[in-house]
Amino acid sequence: MQAIGATGAVAVAGCLGGDTGANSAEADQSAAEDEGLPAAKDVDVDRIARDPTDIPAPVDWNEPREHDITIETVRQTAEIEPGVTFEYMTFEGQVPGPMIRVRRGDRVNLTFEVPEDLNAAAHNMDFHAVYGPGGGADATTIAPGDDPTQISFTADYAGVFIYHCAIPNMDQHISSGMFGSILVEPEEGLPEVDHEYYLGQHEIYTDGDVGEKGHHSFDFDAMLDESPTYVVFNGQAYGFAPDGGQPMQANTGETARVYFANGGPNLLSSLHPIGNVWSRYYRDGDLLSDPAHNVETAPVAPGTTTAGEMEFPVPGPVKIVDHALTRAARRGALGVVNVEGEPTEDLYDEDP
Repeated sequence: MQAIGATGAVAVAGCLGGDTGANSAEADQSAAEDEGLPAAKDVDVDRIARDPTDIPAPVDWNEPREHDITIETVRQTAEIEPGVTFEYMTFEGQVPGPMIRVRRGDRVNLTFEVPEDLNAAAHNMDFHAVYGPGGGADATTIAPGDDPTQISFTADYAGVFIYHCAIPNMDQHISSGMFGSILVEPEEGLPEVDHEYYLGQHEIYTDGDVGEKGHHSFDFDAMLDESPTYVVFNGQAYGFAPDGGQPMQANTGETARVYFANGGPNLLSSLHPIGNVWSRYYRDGDLLSDPAHNVETAPVAPGTTTAGEMEFPVPGPVKIVDHALTRAARRGALGVVNVEGEPTEDLYDEDP
C-alpha cells in the first residue's frame, strides 16, 4: 500500500504524465481475501462520476421564469476505482447530483421522489439557496415508496450554493454521494467563458484500505474519527486523470470556470490548480462581489460551492487538486484538464 501511495505522489508532482496511485496499483487479491473483505460486487453503472461538463447552459433570459424540476434518489453500486466497489446514495444516479441553474428571482417548483425499489432509507433535500425551514429539508423528507413531495421556492439571492440530504444520518448520506449544486445567476448574468466544469469533492469512509480490492462497506467509526479511506472528485478516485478515466479538455487561449462543491461531510478542501492560478475567484460562491485575482490555493469549507476561473496560455496538463496533498497523492482527489495547443515559450520553455 505504501508503494501505491508513492506512485500517486509522483503523479501529482507531474513526473508520470498523469499516472495515478490508485489506478496504477495492483492490489493483491489473496491479501484482500485473507483480511476478509468481500469480493467486489456487480456494478449498476459503469461510472458513478458525473461528467464535469454536464451543466445547464448559461442564463439567457431577462425576466423571472418558473422551472419544474424533478429529483429522484437512487442507490447505486459502483467502483470507487477499478476492483473496489461501494454502495452510493445519489441524486439522479451520479455524484454529485445534477447542477440546477436559474436566474435570481426565478421560481423553482421541485418534485422530490424516493422510489421504494431504488432506495433503502428515507431522504430529503436541504438547499443552501432556499429561505425556509431546513432549506426545504423539513418539507421534502420522505421514506422509500412514499408519494413524491413538492416544494416551491423563489431563488431570492444570487450565488452558487450546495444542496444535500439532511436526514438525521446526513453525514453518512453526504459521504455516500448525496450532494450537488444550485447556481443562481445574478440578473446581469456571468462573464462568458469557453468551458464550464462541475466538480464535487467528498470523503468516503469504508471498512477497507485505500486500493484494497473487494466490496467496501460504510464505516461509521472511521467517519466519527474523520479518517476517510478515499477523498474523491465526483465519487471516483482519479476519475478525471488520464489513467483513471476521462480528463477534462481545453485549448490554449481559452478560459474555463470551475464550480467546485465540497460536500464533505467533514474536511476542508484546499483547492489548487497545479500549473495555473484562479485568475478570478468567487470566494464561497459569492457572485456579487468583485472576484479575487490570481489566487493560488483557496479554502473551501464543507457545505460550500465555490467558483474559480482559469486561463490556459500554455499547453499541458493542469491538475486540479486538494492541496492537502496526501488526499491528492494517495486518496483520489485529483482531476486533470488536458490543454492542447502550440508551445508558448515566452511564458514557459521546457528546454531553453
